[in-house]
Amino acid sequence: MSSLILRTENLKKSFGTQEVLRGIDVSITKGEVLVIIGPSGCGKSTLLRCLNFLEVPSSGKVYFQDQEVGGERLLEQRSQIGMVFQRFFLFPHMSVLENIIEAPIHVKKIPREKAVGKARDLLARFDLSDKESKYPHSLSGGQQQRVAIARALAMEPQVMLFDEATSALDPELVGEVLEVMRVLAQDGMTMVVVTHEMEFARSIAHRVIFLDQGLVLESGSPQEIFDSPKKQRTREFLSRVRHRA
Repeated sequence: MSSLILRTENLKKSFGTQEVLRGIDVSITKGEVLVIIGPSGCGKSTLLRCLNFLEVPSSGKVYFQDQEVGGERLLEQRSQIGMVFQRFFLFPHMSVLENIIEAPIHVKKIPREKAVGKARDLLARFDLSDKESKYPHSLSGGQQQRVAIARALAMEPQVMLFDEATSALDPELVGEVLEVMRVLAQDGMTMVVVTHEMEFARSIAHRVIFLDQGLVLESGSPQEIFDSPKKQRTREFLSRVRHRA
């Protein structure tokens, strides 16, 4: 981990009079896995959506590979920042294979034959080769989310953003999606992960940020955050999460 790939500078976001992000400075280096934790409503998902301008910040800046995100380069920049949501957002009228090749063909102008080959490689990697002609409604939630991850990876992004990718899944399906994310981390993919899965966060993160009321209250290694948090608010949050678990 050496080169800075994504960073924010005094990032703020408001919805009407509600100030959701109140000045976020965060940086991610190539190959790093940054995990963002915090209570519901603290701004985690909003921060993730601002990183690739699905939400336009109210003020502050986002930089991708040292260039400010936005303007005429936005679509190109977005294509290099993959995102996986709580809900799968697969196109219901398209097969699994068609879902995966849609963006590479129409956004990156990759020849269909090459896009199909890449998609089949991803499906094989995620143990979904027998599902390429299936439609999303016939898949389990875990399978749909793995297809969604494959679809994002088909664009060959530099960074992957995961917004609580397992929160919409039945408990028995969570593990298969977490395993895909774990393998991506082991392979060196740069990742920003919002999750409520604390043990998973501990196991894959290089760095953990605790977000509360739109501010970064604490940042450190998994050991520092989970074993020896400095802030009382962090200790309270982790105590409640562990108690629920």
